[in-house]
Amino acid sequence: MKIAVIGIGYVGLVTSGCFAESGFNVVSMDINEEKINMLKDGQVPFYEPGLSEIVKRNYINGRLEFTTDCKYAVENSTIIFIAVDTPSNKEGNADISQVLSVANSIGEYINDYKIIVTKSTVPVGTGNKIKEILREVLSKRGENYNFDVVSNPEFLREGSSVHDFMNPERVIVGADNIDENDNIKKIFKELYNKNNCSFVFTNIETSEIIKYACNSFLAVKVAFINEIANLSEAIGVNVKDVAKGMGLDSRIGGKYLNAGPGYGGNCLPKDTKALVHIGNEYGVDMSIIKTVIKSNNLQKNRIAKKIEMVLDGVCGKTIALLGLSFKADTDDLRESVALVIINKLINKGAFVKVFDPVAINSAKKCLIKQENLYFANDEYDAIADADAIVIATEWKQFSEIDFIAAKKQLKRSIIFDLKNLLDKTKLLNIGYEYHGIGI
Repeated sequence: MKIAVIGIGYVGLVTSGCFAESGFNVVSMDINEEKINMLKDGQVPFYEPGLSEIVKRNYINGRLEFTTDCKYAVENSTIIFIAVDTPSNKEGNADISQVLSVANSIGEYINDYKIIVTKSTVPVGTGNKIKEILREVLSKRGENYNFDVVSNPEFLREGSSVHDFMNPERVIVGADNIDENDNIKKIFKELYNKNNCSFVFTNIETSEIIKYACNSFLAVKVAFINEIANLSEAIGVNVKDVAKGMGLDSRIGGKYLNAGPGYGGNCLPKDTKALVHIGNEYGVDMSIIKTVIKSNNLQKNRIAKKIEMVLDGVCGKTIALLGLSFKADTDDLRESVALVIINKLINKGAFVKVFDPVAINSAKKCLIKQENLYFANDEYDAIADADAIVIATEWKQFSEIDFIAAKKQLKRSIIFDLKNLLDKTKLLNIGYEYHGIGI
């Protein structure tokens, strides 16, 4: 059984590499010729722990191919995964134009029975639109090949996506007449032949909404604990203890209860907006999700104001901001809170020195027009002569900084720990003024 994956972004490349690592033959296709050439040369276009080694190994072994030829990918595969991007449009809904374009191309090149699978996060009803396009294109061709359209949403966390793919907690599969379609069930159990993996077989629409429901619920947890952190700070209690007490309740669980500056990345911001839009289409007011989006935006603004207030204004001040990606173990800058804070501080007259162990080069591209900004060579270069340190991403190496030595390089010994990464007591004992989130 040969697999094609169309779209070599984050989801597409992880899917391609991990299926190949599992023993399948995979054709990975993208229209971006530069990206394809990079991959053939052994270069992965983004940072994800463990992925580069998997891609290189399976490309060399011949289980993983890269091509810009959609016809070749479709004709030489049984299962075709659509993994192109679905960014938010101006209205907040997911832009599925790339998905529909791929569906049209698949229809042009189908040469026998195919299973077309959406890995991209798509609104309810997209599977039906794909079927309509395929039927229309095949009709124009005068062909009548059979096909199945399946929804198989991904649940990969950036920074641990290889592990997540190879060790899934659950696999969601949505297809027509799924109770009667043993072929689909058998194929997906073969694809995800993992121990202790739960399968949910359902219809396409249910599968499509599950992805949005999951990500939006995680956003609710993040926004909730951040509001509790703000309250804890005002009262004078430690939000870490509050979160621990909550997380020990099996009905709640301890994951996504780490207070911080707000959620970022590609998934949570995009999918919460899309779910609100889906609700509007069906006449349902998604009031909780709307409030979460508002709360998250307020949290980002609150952090910037807190820095300004503690420093008695930031105009003319030098700030060392450590961490640019939206979370550790990735170079993804999409919806990064760090970028929001940088822009707000510079707009208030601060000079900001930034460093990130992985995302620094990507940041240079998106912040190239920003003045009063210095890209440091390492964390100590950023800290030198600064009025304050801001820890914006929870990279492990930031917890290992020699803060005694760093203190000698600072103008003022102030730390804003936006991820509660550091030991507050230790820093206070060596003379720092420490500001965490809710502690």
